Amino acid sequence: MAGIMKKMENQIRVLVWSEFTESNDVYPQGIHGEIAGYLNTDPNIIARTTELADEDCGVGEKILGDTDVLFWWGHEKHELVDDDAVERVVRKVREEGMGFVSLHSSLTSKPFIALMGTSCKIGSFRVDGEMERVHVVAPHHPIADGVRDFVITETEMYGEPFDVPNPKEVIFESVFQDNPLYSTTTWRFCGCTWDVWDGRVFYFRPGHETYAIYRDENIQRILLNASYWAAKKIKYMMK
Repeated sequence: MAGIMKKMENQIRVLVWSEFTESNDVYPQGIHGEIAGYLNTDPNIIARTTELADEDCGVGEKILGDTDVLFWWGHEKHELVDDDAVERVVRKVREEGMGFVSLHSSLTSKPFIALMGTSCKIGSFRVDGEMERVHVVAPHHPIADGVRDFVITETEMYGEPFDVPNPKEVIFESVFQDNPLYSTTTWRFCGCTWDVWDGRVFYFRPGHETYAIYRDENIQRILLNASYWAAKKIKYMMK
């Protein structure tokens, strides 16, 4: 059976946030600009961007009030996000059902830590540009729609453990390329979900700032699917 796009009455309002420390050589408009640009190719999504340097750390009450799903990318400046900003994001997810998508190194961002209620620390990492195989372990999940196992040719490796609550669903797993200095490593938390009160949370590991991972068509498809899932919208109807 074929899937056709269901035109929705109301667009999904996505806010893509970045601390904007990513390399201009790789992402001239920032990772947030890269992701928002792709999401805006979908007629049912309107994606905007904010960043750490903006007023209220880019997540003031007004803009969060107009947001259905918040994508968050951070790396070096987690501690510079005001606690008031974190509280606003967490309240919006928990009490008002806003979706939250945590990307790559934002696993140790303040909002994600607050939503998980744990340290969210990982066991290890290495930046050597080796290959990553992404396996779809929950192919029937909406976030995996249209995605099969794929390879990222250059990436950063994360190693377990990962101090988070047990996910509701694990959708993707990572297997990292052999390296003479390391054994092959499986990361079981490549893409996983949680329900946090009224909101949905998705963590997605791929996305290092010095590799053009967010231009991969599989990654883009996953982030698009995540927008619908986190907003609690149905993407396709069947004919």
